[in-house]
Amino acid sequence: MTTSRAVLRGPALALSAALLALSGVAHADAPGDNTTVPPPQSKPGGSTDGKGKVSAGVSQIQISQVKGGGSGKRGNLAPIDTDWEPPACWYEPVFTPEELKEFVDRSDGQGDVGIHQSWYGKGLWTDHYRDGKAQDNMDDDRTEAEGYENYNIGKGGNFWRSVAPDDSHPDSWDCGRIMFWMPDNQVPRIPNAPTPRMLAEYAYEHVKVPDTEVEVRPQAKSTVNLPTWVWLDEGKFEDVVVRAELPRTNLYAETTAHPVSLTLEPGTEDAETFPAGGTCRINEDGSIGSPYRKGSADQDPPCGITYLRASDKPYELSASITWEISWEGTGGAGGDLPDGTFETTQDMTVQEIQSINR
Repeated sequence: MTTSRAVLRGPALALSAALLALSGVAHADAPGDNTTVPPPQSKPGGSTDGKGKVSAGVSQIQISQVKGGGSGKRGNLAPIDTDWEPPACWYEPVFTPEELKEFVDRSDGQGDVGIHQSWYGKGLWTDHYRDGKAQDNMDDDRTEAEGYENYNIGKGGNFWRSVAPDDSHPDSWDCGRIMFWMPDNQVPRIPNAPTPRMLAEYAYEHVKVPDTEVEVRPQAKSTVNLPTWVWLDEGKFEDVVVRAELPRTNLYAETTAHPVSLTLEPGTEDAETFPAGGTCRINEDGSIGSPYRKGSADQDPPCGITYLRASDKPYELSASITWEISWEGTGGAGGDLPDGTFETTQDMTVQEIQSINR
């Protein structure tokens, strides 16, 4: 008799080892180091399907950059609110009834039925999704999931499963239902179901903004008590729009990053910034500050720095762009998300030309 087993994936967190039962033996592997290993000669969930349909670590959400970002160096935004995080887990449709049956027959039942649980062996899948046998969810209340008859073939709908980009995140345990069925065009009304805002937050993680390469004069070397002009050329920065869509639902969101300011950190307390505070607003044409022109050396720049002490070693000049984040999505939903920043640094050598008494 072929033995099937339910494998607990990720940290065990003192969960019971007796997770699921089937005809034969089912158990959760729980090695002493709190890791789990699939049965011999079996493959991890995601490796049995190139489309990612059997891995709870692979989302079906489709991401596209609608506008902006440029073609040069780009990077991800860092939220200014350090306590903000994108969603740790959610549910999404992955199989039609026919696709689930095909997967079980083709793979002999090897894949993820949830974020922290994999089923290895056809019996587990057929018992629950074909023959109507109930199984336990892995939620906090240890609720029971009713079984299905013949994979619900003939009924319009999809089987939904939990997804977590990082299954080591403690909040990924909040999505504890095993894979379940929903009728067509219906989103489950349960905690961690997908919403337009959730998609907007997911898209936030995929916003790519252009590198902050500021123009500096004097370039690389500055002089004590003489202003260093900093600027960005016209049109360098524009809105960046990223769209996230969840297939098999009508859910979408577009997340927009709008550049608003450049903040300078001279790399030393012995410096003055222009304007005071070091934050230069972005002009309507997408430029920042004004280019240095011959004869302007003694003028205060609209955006820049005056170093007050020569550098023994180069100062690290930091330039970071602040981006305001907003979103809109299905049904006219919309709102704001935490501002983000993207920072670059460059070395500034400051030389002493005139004698300064301090």
